[in-house]
Amino acid sequence: MELVKLTESQRKSRRNRNVALGLVLAGLVILFYAITIVKFSGGVAG
Repeated sequence: MELVKLTESQRKSRRNRNVALGLVLAGLVILFYAITIVKFSGGVAG
């Protein structure tokens, strides 16, 4: 099995993409948590 050698710019690009994905996932978790709290507290009509 051959391993691919990444250039420094490719490594930075991959790291930035991973950080962005992590922030998006964390944002979704916070959003769903907030929606759940509002629903259970009776703040949503319906």
